[in-house]
Amino acid sequence: MTQQEPVTGAEYLARSLAANGTSHVFFIDAVLRRTLIELGTLGVQRVLGHSEKAVAYMADGYARIAGKPGVCFAQSVGAANLASGLQDAYLGRVPVIAMTGQKQPSMQHRNAYQEIPHQPMFSSVTKFSARVDAASDLPRLMRQAWRESMTGTPRPAHLDLNGLQAEVIEAGMVNEAPVADPAFQLGMPPHRPTPSDDDIQRAATALLASKRICIVAGEGAAASQAGAELLAVAEALAAPIATSLGGRGVVPTRHRLSVGCAGNYAAPPTNQIVHEAELVFFIGCDTGDQTTHTWRIPAIDTPCVQIDIDPTELGRSYPNTLGLMGDPKATLAKLAVALGSPKRDTAFADRAAGIMAAWRAERASWLASDKNPIWPDRICAEITAALPRDGILVADTGYSSIWTSSLVELNGAGQTYLRAAGSLGWSFPAALGAKCAAPHRKVICWTGDGAIYYHLTELETAKRRGIAVVLVVNNNSGFGQGWPNIQRQQGNKPGDVRELVRFGPTNFADVAGVFGLRGIRVEDPSQLGPALRDAMASDETVVVDVATDIDCRAPEPWLPEGS
Repeated sequence: MTQQEPVTGAEYLARSLAANGTSHVFFIDAVLRRTLIELGTLGVQRVLGHSEKAVAYMADGYARIAGKPGVCFAQSVGAANLASGLQDAYLGRVPVIAMTGQKQPSMQHRNAYQEIPHQPMFSSVTKFSARVDAASDLPRLMRQAWRESMTGTPRPAHLDLNGLQAEVIEAGMVNEAPVADPAFQLGMPPHRPTPSDDDIQRAATALLASKRICIVAGEGAAASQAGAELLAVAEALAAPIATSLGGRGVVPTRHRLSVGCAGNYAAPPTNQIVHEAELVFFIGCDTGDQTTHTWRIPAIDTPCVQIDIDPTELGRSYPNTLGLMGDPKATLAKLAVALGSPKRDTAFADRAAGIMAAWRAERASWLASDKNPIWPDRICAEITAALPRDGILVADTGYSSIWTSSLVELNGAGQTYLRAAGSLGWSFPAALGAKCAAPHRKVICWTGDGAIYYHLTELETAKRRGIAVVLVVNNNSGFGQGWPNIQRQQGNKPGDVRELVRFGPTNFADVAGVFGLRGIRVEDPSQLGPALRDAMASDETVVVDVATDIDCRAPEPWLPEGS
């Protein structure tokens, strides 16, 4: 489309982002200053953070809730830091569009101050990375970045803009009007392809021929909002439903067929149930080592059916796979029709439900523990009770993910669970981004003291921008996940093993006060519930610092004997 008069690259970029429904951008100065000013005139919120990595995490959390790309900016010298922040979005299948400045071509390969090649840094954490040499290239490359980030397996895209602060692009002229493709305004995924009728029938035949089926649903199923269709198919097949961390909460976790998260960070019964299945049905779930406990759950020769919108994922790890290329929600709806209402043997589902019930009964005393220092299990119970019907829970990696995914219950109908795909420290900036995408929903962030030290300065961002989340710090004065292992490795060798994973005691409630925010220190488990309710009633970020026992162990994943 041609405009009556040309506009600057800054005006075009701001109008394009606004036209595509971007409500917030996350950035580190100094870059795209003219664009940021134009965005302000269009009502787009501009969130200045304290590190490039943190703003990438904010864009990541925003995208997971908004169902559209999160957008982050950094100048040329910050490009390396911004790239490192995209790893979690890449691994977590999240659409993020990162923009960086780059010194002009005439300054390249001449030892320019603060300048290194950007493309190698972004190549492993993006689906698409392109140089934008002239403002006239913006319309074409912006549309491509949007398409690349949202279609197939969603992942980050990167635009490297001419000029240290992208000033060459901002000052150039564009003769096209911004275009907002309607398909990309409806959330993820923008397109919902389904397999052929013949493929659907082949899958239905294989599924109906198997007596012991276990479903493993992943982030693709969650992004597709396939919960209702997933339950319908699971009930038709009498199939227990496990999930990856990214799929947690896609169905109610207390549903009789729900058996928890599988893999390395699994509750003990989940892996056992998946292992006992004679056929595993992966739905919008990659089959990497995390979800499969390094390709042992299920065993590598297990027959599988797999639905994924990206055909390159079908059979990637399990050779005996019947693949269905399609959107999980639409494909499951089509599959449900083909399955009909079969009469199924429920023995396997009944056994799975019994295993889960026994495990829940075993953990009940831990969840209600009055031990002091506080057991993290008790935090899980209190968050389950406090999280609103439409609340968002954001968890860090490591033990934060294991405890929350194993022991926090979710309703599968309004609540959302977000977890780090592996980057320690991700959760707090991501929680701020999630809150920006959903200002009317309550957000609880579970982090550890080891994780919050990474981006503690973003408390200032939360205060300055009025972004309200409840920041729960599992404060055990160290890296709790590694503590017992490193003690064993130390053995009787001389030296203080605490130097390797322990921190000095820090009261993060006091730290919150330094940033002008309220903090609540919790040392008595009976005060946890009231503290969480008090914090959630606030209209600004509140830090709930919980003094916990570093010797508490999260649930251990089950493996068959001899593995």
